[in-house]
Amino acid sequence: MKNIRVRFAPSPTGHLHIGTARTALFNWFFAKSRNGDFILRIEDTDRSRSTIEFERSIIEDLKWLGLDWNEGPEIEGNYGPYYQSKRGDLYKKFVDELLKKKLAYRCYCTENELEKRRKEALARGVMSKYDGHCINLTSGEEERFITEGRKFTIRFKIPKRKIIVHDLIKGDVEFNSDTIGDFILVRSDGTASFNLAVVVDDVTMKVTHVIRGEDHLANTARHILLFEALGYPVPKFGHLSMILGVDHAKLSKRHGATSISDYREQGFLPSAIVNYLTLLGWSSEDGKEIFTLEELSKVFSIERVSKSPAIFDIGKLKWINGQHIRELTVEELTPLVLPHLREAGYIASELSGEEVVWVEKVVRAVQTNLVVLSDITNNAKLFFEDKVGYSEDVLEELKGEQVSMVLKTLEEALAKEDKIDIEKAKVLLKGVAGRLKAGNIKGKAVYHPIRAALTGRLSGPELFYVISVFGKEKCLKRVEEAMKLA
Repeated sequence: MKNIRVRFAPSPTGHLHIGTARTALFNWFFAKSRNGDFILRIEDTDRSRSTIEFERSIIEDLKWLGLDWNEGPEIEGNYGPYYQSKRGDLYKKFVDELLKKKLAYRCYCTENELEKRRKEALARGVMSKYDGHCINLTSGEEERFITEGRKFTIRFKIPKRKIIVHDLIKGDVEFNSDTIGDFILVRSDGTASFNLAVVVDDVTMKVTHVIRGEDHLANTARHILLFEALGYPVPKFGHLSMILGVDHAKLSKRHGATSISDYREQGFLPSAIVNYLTLLGWSSEDGKEIFTLEELSKVFSIERVSKSPAIFDIGKLKWINGQHIRELTVEELTPLVLPHLREAGYIASELSGEEVVWVEKVVRAVQTNLVVLSDITNNAKLFFEDKVGYSEDVLEELKGEQVSMVLKTLEEALAKEDKIDIEKAKVLLKGVAGRLKAGNIKGKAVYHPIRAALTGRLSGPELFYVISVFGKEKCLKRVEEAMKLA
């Protein structure tokens, strides 16, 4: 079997979004699972909207997700250039061949003429398509149009036949060429259209499989005709179902869908984004949901990609992100949250070794409460506060009948300690609870006042984390202040 070659071909007219990122992933997984090549190709023929900034953003996001490519920008292969804007001579060569075979022709229709005929067709209740007006122009008619200064496009002559797309995901899908109309290969400014460029690129880059969104399914019928007209084998196609919002409407920002770079800034992990996007249309045989990129590259199969639309649920994405955060070691997680702590003004730009160790304690304390990395700001705030601000609820808690006894017992236990690590803090709390239980003070009556006194809050990280991060002196100071309010 010949080497599998797939391509991901984004247009640098915007940032990498959910749908296009999923397409990249599925192509990458397919290539990895078949020991094939993954090609990155930049479709920048739309020069008015394509920008170097968007191109860089897309490449950066692909790298952030953990995707690499065998050929493309930064990694030149044998079939470049990998920018459509640099392949104009190649497209001309193929178009000239089609013109020579009379499989394409020049069209001199103006935009106004095309629009007029479109409206007339709609008025008759006929589906609008190009009517072949210029298909049999005489040399005299062409000369007249040229004299008038008309620019021409080049259209592909659609043969009359049925077209069957043998889709790897959807099965056989049939089209009738009567519904297509002769489409443009070369625009009036001389640039190649999407339909021409993508086919020529796939031919010359020896692409064997094309995996893309189902919004391209109608284009695939056109592309099959072009492959055949040029005399090249047709790649195998697989069309991914649409991604919809939870209300089954077209996915939009109101559903939480945005660019990959935005999710990155919000504090999502690349492993979680990859994990979730893969579940949008694919499922494992055993129902497992949490995967690493490496695991997915081994278990992914195109046969398990669903035909049905996928539902994007921002809540599920957050849940998966939380799971991936919990899988990280504290040493792995700490560098990821440092930018958020710096932005909040909690820490300096440079930290000493001791300061890093202390921040790692803070991170360990709040890790299980993080859904996205930016959550560190609110969850860790209490550890960076010099003074406690007591809300009405907290003051009410500290005025309980048995609070003085609870805080006095805690103060005595703290005074006996030297340095308090997590294990010592657990033992200390257990000892305090044991002593108070003898006086019939237990459960919430013990732990709620302690939390209120130490943190000024009624909920938060486990108390043994709080005590170990604060240390003996800070804890004693907080208890002393709270006892004045009890």
